[in-house]
Amino acid sequence: MSWADSRMCCFDVETTSADAETARVVAAALALVGGGRPTRTFTVLVDPGEEIPAAATAVHGITTERVQAEGTKPVEAMVGVADRLRDVWARGIPVVGFNVAYDLTVLDRELHRHLASRLEIAGSVVDPHVIDRALDRRTGPRNLAETCRYYKVRHDAAHEATQDALAAGRLAWQLARRYPQEIGGRSLADLHRQQVSWAQEWADSLNAYWRSQGRSQSIDGSWPLRPSGRPAKPPRS
Repeated sequence: MSWADSRMCCFDVETTSADAETARVVAAALALVGGGRPTRTFTVLVDPGEEIPAAATAVHGITTERVQAEGTKPVEAMVGVADRLRDVWARGIPVVGFNVAYDLTVLDRELHRHLASRLEIAGSVVDPHVIDRALDRRTGPRNLAETCRYYKVRHDAAHEATQDALAAGRLAWQLARRYPQEIGGRSLADLHRQQVSWAQEWADSLNAYWRSQGRSQSIDGSWPLRPSGRPAKPPRS
């Protein structure tokens, strides 16, 4: 049986910024799906203790006023999310997220900001964005909404943490079906290692292209968590 037919933990965060080094979490969601069992979701609204920029609110609809009235303090929220990730990894369940290096890096930086601790990647991660980019060479946008449209996957509400997380899980399942040898038939550990390579290869290729154009910018291909202090990837697409 493919890993895609078993339990998955889908993960997403909404934040104040596209820069993972400085972004503050304003909402986080985890959804346990699959394996012939009911879906279980956990969602937390977070008060980051600072104003949410208007540009960020325009993306996800979460306002400063709302988080001040309803949000959980960052320490409590981040500990709760990290504890749940550790639990699913301990149970052999993969964490699935679209462009998940952003989400996991933001969580890591928040843990360090508030608790001087770091996120440990203690299990397998599946990222439909990395997989799609490696195996389908089409041109055009590859954000979550466009990728769901391309693969005919349900996506109920863009930039809502729970729905984005669930959409990532559906994409992972669909990609495992579309690519049974490259994706669905691999062990989770092998697939994780392959995604590390694919993410770095993509970054290396893009950096080489930029150099050929005389551009000095570069991106870090580390996946699924960027080491602190590395250059940020481009904003989430």
